[in-house]
Amino acid sequence: MVFRLIIVMIFFSVGAFAQDNFTKHKISQGENLSIIAKKYGVKVKDINDANPNAPKILKLNSILLIPTKNKEVAKSKNKSEAKAEPKSQAIVNNTSGSHEVLSKETLWGISKKYNVTVDELKKANPLLETEGLKIGQKIVIPSLNSLSDEKPVIQEIASKDVELYREVKAKETKYGISREYGITVAELERQNPSIKGKVPVGYLLKIRVPKEKADAIQATKAIEESQNAAISSPVQIAETAEIKRDSTFVKMATGSHSELIDQLIANATENIGIRYRSGGTTKAGFDCSGLMICTFNNFDIKLPRSSIEQSRIGTKVATEEAQKGDLIFFRTNGRRHINHVGMIVEVVDGEIKFVHSSTHGGVMISSTKEPYYTRAFSQVNRVLE
Repeated sequence: MVFRLIIVMIFFSVGAFAQDNFTKHKISQGENLSIIAKKYGVKVKDINDANPNAPKILKLNSILLIPTKNKEVAKSKNKSEAKAEPKSQAIVNNTSGSHEVLSKETLWGISKKYNVTVDELKKANPLLETEGLKIGQKIVIPSLNSLSDEKPVIQEIASKDVELYREVKAKETKYGISREYGITVAELERQNPSIKGKVPVGYLLKIRVPKEKADAIQATKAIEESQNAAISSPVQIAETAEIKRDSTFVKMATGSHSELIDQLIANATENIGIRYRSGGTTKAGFDCSGLMICTFNNFDIKLPRSSIEQSRIGTKVATEEAQKGDLIFFRTNGRRHINHVGMIVEVVDGEIKFVHSSTHGGVMISSTKEPYYTRAFSQVNRVLE
């Protein structure tokens, strides 16, 4: 009997010792082993050793055992959690209606702090869609706007960096791409943590470079596009809204005008979901002007190669006169000249919907009511008469 009692006491003491040496952590959205390890001041290897049967891809709301260095670590963690300000209190204390972005903060983390969604943050701060978070930037917290009768002013610190997108071509290396953008391979990998070893052909890289460098790269690309367009076929350029019609590029509609437009729209929207590809004019991938060329070419209507050249054909029309089948042009990413084109598929109550090939999502339908395209809008051209 005494022997059994000793065994039971040893069992409970071992269990208590194990609990003292481990902390249970429930996995939240956006967390990975590195983030969790840093949070508890341990190494990733320690977490892996403590959870030998854990899957390589962490599952939301699953439990991990986190080894504690000693009891003091666990105690200090509990104290810090006890002192942590609740979300509701953070909202009450922040009466300015904005939040200053700190180092290593994410949209998801900020949304949790103020009890709002990431989509609400993006809607209240349209520039987040194109420029992302920057240290020191002040963003509007939508839940705080309702606490004040006055509409808060969005305060943003001017960014000296610009994020560009670059598709990897055959036989290209990370070293060559890094040199092209004036950054190191290590910096390229830091900005694109998912690339390991050789970068696959067709992979879309995100590269953040100084604005001056970005302007130079974009200017070079624009020159190359213009040269390619000039080689393929010269375009009549005019300064007035009325463009001289050239049968090479402008289709004088015959038969049912509306039927032709409907067929053009149907043909273009069949490509929704196809990825963006710089210089692409086939279903293997389209760039914006390439999608227009392919669509109109299917009906024996030839268009020039680049978006800026396409903006110089047909007739400019006011936005309130825009119709299905018209081409719509934009100056995106702060560009001084037109660099994006789409085709209008619907006009309802002043809202223009258009099909286009976006660097972010491939072929898709967007709206001029979206803040990004509202700011970037340039003109509408009618190429079918």
